[in-house]
Amino acid sequence: MKFEPKWIAWEITRRCNLRCVHCRSSSTMEVEGHPDFSFSEATRLIDDITSYATPVVVLSGGEPLLRHDVFDIATYGTSKGLRMCLATNGLLVNQEICGKIKASGIKMVSLSLDGSTAAVHDDFRNQPGAFDGMMNAARLFKENDIPFLINSSFTKRNKDEVPKVYELAKKLGATAWYMFMIVPTGRGGDIMDELVPQAMYDELLEWHYEMEKNEDELLVRPTCAPSYYRVLLQKKKEHGDEFERRSLKFSTGGSKGCLAGQVICLIDVDGNVLPCSYFPKAAGNVREQSFKDIWENSKLFHDMRDFKAYKGRCGECEYVNVCGGCRARAYAMTGDYMAEEPFCNYVPRNYIAKNKE
Repeated sequence: MKFEPKWIAWEITRRCNLRCVHCRSSSTMEVEGHPDFSFSEATRLIDDITSYATPVVVLSGGEPLLRHDVFDIATYGTSKGLRMCLATNGLLVNQEICGKIKASGIKMVSLSLDGSTAAVHDDFRNQPGAFDGMMNAARLFKENDIPFLINSSFTKRNKDEVPKVYELAKKLGATAWYMFMIVPTGRGGDIMDELVPQAMYDELLEWHYEMEKNEDELLVRPTCAPSYYRVLLQKKKEHGDEFERRSLKFSTGGSKGCLAGQVICLIDVDGNVLPCSYFPKAAGNVREQSFKDIWENSKLFHDMRDFKAYKGRCGECEYVNVCGGCRARAYAMTGDYMAEEPFCNYVPRNYIAKNKE
């Protein structure tokens, strides 16, 4: 199987104007030891990437709008044939920013929404006014014909908001809504007791399935929840042709659950190439190697692409090729990125048989 980089998240700054409870990079306004790289280094990296591939590149952070040259970076990437996108919390968005987004060729913007009210969202984001800022950004994007999607992260503190946030995302005119299941990295590791419990994990996936099969307008997908793709196949076995008709509009895209190090990766502000935004172990550094060399030759990526080497229930699972288990969650909770997905409730037939021997 050939693994091609199709989507790169690029942390262009670790500075941020929020202190979200789940932040994977523990971003703050003053980040010692992790300074922003220069514009010349940014163009060098874009040249390096485009000499090998032309993936979607998402300018992320931190809060990328804190960089004065964010749109220069986006414009250069666009000129090199990349599909440039932007991930923002929305608080710094105004009419001028909207004009620069369009002029730079940015194709899509993502916003974060973790509650249907200011009380819930602002609590999650540790900032009064965060909800109003996000809502204002969504309004401006809609008025300026800038496509945007909404990412929503959930823990026990806001899990009851899931259907309400979904409905609000539709009302705001988002093109897509992604339900994130928290991976405990960065500040997320400080709220382990707030993670949606394993017993409730499949309940949310079942809710998403019931919602998605009747959703005709909005692209939806659970993220950092690879077990959903196992659920889809189980539903197919259960419902047959009825599922086939409904699944034509599902967002699986013929892919699989965990895509970390297979078609996606993160390049952080220090130049480290990580399998995904929630996986803190580096496969290499673009200041020392070419992106192509890291993508094709790193031991970490080769390990993660070897599904037969996965351990525990994942290694014995008949759904491993479509699910894979969350490698970041396995690493965060066990210290072994090849271990079984800690939050999956499924017990494979082969695993049961082997443990009876």
